[in-house]
Amino acid sequence: MAITASMVKELRDTTGAGMMDAKKALTENNGDMEAAIDWLRTKGLAKAAKKSGRTAAEGLVAVKVEGGHGVAVEVNSETDFVAKNADFQKMVSGIADVALTVSDIDALKGAELGGKPVETIITDAIATIGENMSVRRMAAIDGDVVVSYVHNAAAPGMGNIGVLVAMTGGDDAFGKQVAMHIAATNPASLSEEDLDPAVVEKEKQVQMDIARESGKPEAVIEKMIVGRMKKYMSEVTLVNQQFVINPDVTVSEAAKEVGATITGFVRLEVGEGIEVIKEDFAAEVAKAAKG
Repeated sequence: MAITASMVKELRDTTGAGMMDAKKALTENNGDMEAAIDWLRTKGLAKAAKKSGRTAAEGLVAVKVEGGHGVAVEVNSETDFVAKNADFQKMVSGIADVALTVSDIDALKGAELGGKPVETIITDAIATIGENMSVRRMAAIDGDVVVSYVHNAAAPGMGNIGVLVAMTGGDDAFGKQVAMHIAATNPASLSEEDLDPAVVEKEKQVQMDIARESGKPEAVIEKMIVGRMKKYMSEVTLVNQQFVINPDVTVSEAAKEVGATITGFVRLEVGEGIEVIKEDFAAEVAKAAKG
């Protein structure tokens, strides 16, 4: 029986198994959906379905640099305990190695690691460890000099926050200082030119509304806004921020002193933007009792 893409999708949606595992299950069972589900269960590959609804907001960010190319990858788990597991760390490191060879997150999930697609590796890990996991994000950067830094390192090259900095000129020591600055300040963009115009306009409107509450004339308010927006830019754009290593200069001024120009950066923090629903202990016990 011909195995169609829609059959594979249906089985994946039902069991949470990886694409290649779902296809193999259907092939082994001549397209019989129920038999394929049982086959996956016997292989331990359908266990992931029970975990897929749980929030995975912990985990690790791994960074890798090869020449002038760097990548950062976020792999999530449900608990920080798993992030400290040596097998999980080895898997994350391997996934980051693969990320150096692909262009985006979808390509990463389909790329092979140890003879299996990364997506299948994750599914196998879910079945083995018993927690929901996901390869959530990937970001890449290129430059004449690319330097990496991880904050709260759990193992070499991976931790709670991963940063990559691309520069022309300068050296690794300065690049690491900038990366540490970025980890601490979390700038919204490299410069004013890179900042989302919608974000800028929204901030301007907020500042206008605040200024109007003072009752001052519009002409005065407009001058106030110029100053306030300049201050805003100094807070959210990397090159205009006061350098944490030496607050007497901006990041761009510090770069100029060492003959460097910062051309880009990447910052990924574990769980950033994920909404975690907290339950009290009694609710957790009641939920567990119901199965």
